[in-house]
Amino acid sequence: MPLNDNPVWFITGCSTGFGREFAQKVLRRGWRAVVTARDASRVQDLVDGHGDQALALSLDVTKPDQIAAAVQEAEGRFGAIDVLVNNAGYGYQSSIEEGDDAEIRAQFEANVFGLAAMTRAVLPGMRARRRGHIVNISSQAGFIGFEGSGYYAATKHAVEGLSDSLFREVAPLGIKVTCVEPGPFRTDWAGRSLQQRRPTIADYQNTVGARLASTASISGKQPGDPVRAVEAIIKMVEADNPPRHLVLGSIALDGIRNKLNETLAEIDGWAETSRSADYPESER
Repeated sequence: MPLNDNPVWFITGCSTGFGREFAQKVLRRGWRAVVTARDASRVQDLVDGHGDQALALSLDVTKPDQIAAAVQEAEGRFGAIDVLVNNAGYGYQSSIEEGDDAEIRAQFEANVFGLAAMTRAVLPGMRARRRGHIVNISSQAGFIGFEGSGYYAATKHAVEGLSDSLFREVAPLGIKVTCVEPGPFRTDWAGRSLQQRRPTIADYQNTVGARLASTASISGKQPGDPVRAVEAIIKMVEADNPPRHLVLGSIALDGIRNKLNETLAEIDGWAETSRSADYPESER
């Protein structure tokens, strides 16, 4: 592994889904792991039997004091954090018009501000060592945007933008940054973890209402395999030149490719108008 032979992984949101699979696979490889969840008792089984290689911590990423304490304890135990996996977060679906302000803000606290706070907390150590890898779990929604998922997509668009800027800031310091964009996977995202506000406005029934019903109906039937997804992410982290983006699953791959092609065609179609907004060359 490019980082070192026995890297320390700090993984948020390990009680279910990708986070739980990460913890299991990292520890099975004999690497060290800080395994976190809002309630540490829910991840204690993951670290049992791994001795000094594993540390289970309670961590709510919306609580800055808990972030600071967890990073301090992790670095105190292992001396470093080599890989941060910002996995904690959840889905929220509603029409834009009918979104609840408190629910929207809570989603941003977890999906964006919590991720940013975790990143800030590990960067001093990574900078000092001139190595590290920050893996941000985004979504295909962070590229595409879907009816009924506008606020969730907005959080993931924010993660994408933050990661793009962070990549440019820390690449000269030896620190890697990757955004992972999964499509539909068989995790709790579309089940227990998902919050939905079904539309009451008739105008949104055929768009938002249909999307929410479809999301709920495929829970447990998604084509994406979380085990294979985590294996792919670990393979990416092990690479000498890891990508800035890692799209996971055929649905996400096809959807993001289509979105990028459509966007490029649209931009090119309006290129003359775009250029017309500059001062003429003679006036520059």
